[in-house]
Amino acid sequence: MRAIEIAQPGRPEVLRIAERPVPQPGPGEVLVRVRAFGVNRPDVLQRRGLYPPPPGASDIPGLEICGDIVAGDAADTGLRIGDIVCALVTGGGYAEYCVVPAGQCLPLPSGLGVEQGAALPETVFTVWHNVFERGRLQPGEVLLVQGGSSGIGTTAIQLAVAHGARVIVTAGSEAKCAACLALGAEHAIDYHRQDFVEAVSEHTGGRGADVILDMVAGDYVAREQRCLAEDGRLVIIAVQGGIRSEFDAGLLMRKRQVVTGSTLRARSVAFKSAVARSLRETAWPWIEQGRMRPVIDAVFDATDVVQAHERMDSGQHIGKIVLRWT
Repeated sequence: MRAIEIAQPGRPEVLRIAERPVPQPGPGEVLVRVRAFGVNRPDVLQRRGLYPPPPGASDIPGLEICGDIVAGDAADTGLRIGDIVCALVTGGGYAEYCVVPAGQCLPLPSGLGVEQGAALPETVFTVWHNVFERGRLQPGEVLLVQGGSSGIGTTAIQLAVAHGARVIVTAGSEAKCAACLALGAEHAIDYHRQDFVEAVSEHTGGRGADVILDMVAGDYVAREQRCLAEDGRLVIIAVQGGIRSEFDAGLLMRKRQVVTGSTLRARSVAFKSAVARSLRETAWPWIEQGRMRPVIDAVFDATDVVQAHERMDSGQHIGKIVLRWT
């Protein structure tokens, strides 16, 4: 099979097409013929040598795929050989075939194409666990999404709105803010022009946000504390602003704030399978009802992976970047 390797840590041009043996599924696993796969920030970090795959995972990058099951055992999931699925993987997604634990596969929602299916797993698994399970977002509450025009951000907006929550976002341009508003956010803050702490306070009448989804960390954490309502929850899922943060312990106690976070890639198959079951019960009907659709910035042929990563590195994209095999 064709696969995309990282020749050495570096810029997008270190990605190259190579020949690899087709992997074989073990107990509880299926082999998926990959039609399309998503590009995510962890892929970029792995390419740069900053995010090695967990022990036992493929050295081939790629965390989400969409394609048809061609072999293996999916009996416990109700899926069968020939079904088109989208799946979360720990690596190996940038290839024509990929082995996946059956529990991490979900049927392609009706009405979606394979490119859209490939844009779902990494974002919906991440948002569901962090916003709904860890952040405990409730209908009527206010969610602040940092980086609302990203793949994670566009997914968080739509899932939160479908859940009956109110959404405020930050984004880096007028066009990105407009895209977030079109998805259902009620207020968008251009962080180049406005201080998000003041803007959130003004928009909520001084109350603040009940849940904040943060992909920055660093010095954002102290500022986000000032944005949180009483009993507010701050959920950190990435550290683009650095791993060291300061917080006000007094404010934490007075407002009964919760600061939490998670990473998904190294979690167990059992954990990810449980998230998949929750998604199938709750979020999948929203998708099939048209209340949530993956936002795709661009689709590239897999042989144009360098250009796809250059697009990712530029930061100009809105939504997901997807690659497909032809």
